[in-house]
Amino acid sequence: MAERAVVKSDMFQWEGKDKHGKIVKGEMSGTSDALIRSALRRQGVTPIRIKKKAKPLFGGGGKAITTKDITVFARQMATMMSSGVPLVQSFEIVGRGHENRNMQELILDIKAHVESGGTLAESLGKHPKYFDELFVNLVTAGEHAGILETILNKLATYMEKTEALKSKVKGALFYPTAVIVVAFIITAILMIFVIPQFEALFSGFGADLPALTKMVIKMSQFFQQWWWAIFGGVGGAVFGFMTLKKRSLAVAHALDRLSLKLPVVGDILEKSAIARFARTLSTMFAAGTPLVEAMTSVAGACGNIVFYDAVLKMRDEIATGTQLQIAMRDCGIFPNMVIQMVAIGEESGALDSMLGKVADWYEQEVDDAVDALTSLLEPLIMAVLGVLIGGLVVAMYLPIFKMGQVV
Repeated sequence: MAERAVVKSDMFQWEGKDKHGKIVKGEMSGTSDALIRSALRRQGVTPIRIKKKAKPLFGGGGKAITTKDITVFARQMATMMSSGVPLVQSFEIVGRGHENRNMQELILDIKAHVESGGTLAESLGKHPKYFDELFVNLVTAGEHAGILETILNKLATYMEKTEALKSKVKGALFYPTAVIVVAFIITAILMIFVIPQFEALFSGFGADLPALTKMVIKMSQFFQQWWWAIFGGVGGAVFGFMTLKKRSLAVAHALDRLSLKLPVVGDILEKSAIARFARTLSTMFAAGTPLVEAMTSVAGACGNIVFYDAVLKMRDEIATGTQLQIAMRDCGIFPNMVIQMVAIGEESGALDSMLGKVADWYEQEVDDAVDALTSLLEPLIMAVLGVLIGGLVVAMYLPIFKMGQVV
């Protein structure tokens, strides 16, 4: 049965005159400018200019492509290939069935490149934004060794575990941040809208107000007068910090180093980096990637500049013939347990298995640490919010209580 050709439509920008001679503009989807002209004439518009609208590759008409999309893609491709479905047909099935139009276009573009004679690794390498060096290197190794299906399965498992770890760490950091933002907003509402009502009430008392009440009223007056500067300053500081972190490597590296020294959070980030180091190296080594070549991708996967620099230093030592366990001991940032596990793996010829066990152990450690942090933060945050909001409420009701005692 012949496959029906898929007709791809584009977005066109047009300009023309309506029935009253007025210039009108708009956009319309179609397969060619001739069809757009015909459609416009049927609507009573005389076309003057029609231009195909430029659009970024895989950037419009759908949701942004996420790491989860890439992970599902790897898992689906591995499943298709294990079922005996040819590679090109697998792309067609997975691509056409995807809900995200951007991801669909990406998969079909890779399919077209493979159909034209390119390898899968070369096709993926055309899209470094979505398929990093580690992904491409592993697919290359899988194609050369004839175990592409196995490699895609390993990649999917690796990405699922790595993303789960990232989500856990982000969740631990997001929770207190969200509570602080909510507390700031509630305090601002009280200062700007609620406390002025009490201030107007107290102005008719004619009695001296308690010191706490006076202090809160002065804070409220300051907030009412300078709220725009306070909100602008906080927003500008956050925006400036995020921009500086993105654009300045020195600032990003300094924050990475500082984050590892933070109490409680630093321990979680360190364990997370070790887990990602072990998981990435285990996956690449199991795929047959030479150790020296694998270390560059492993360095980038650690997610922290301290570990990045250490892994690159280890790579240089390994290139001169040094064992991995010795290079790890020399860099001085890996716990003794990790080094001993690697030593056993090197001696027994099961390095990938041992690294996988290290990754499992530290991923569980991160889970436990995050749960412990959340349990610790919940009562602490409730106490802080209680003191902050409760203090403001008590300060406003003190004069009323005082009047009640006098009466």
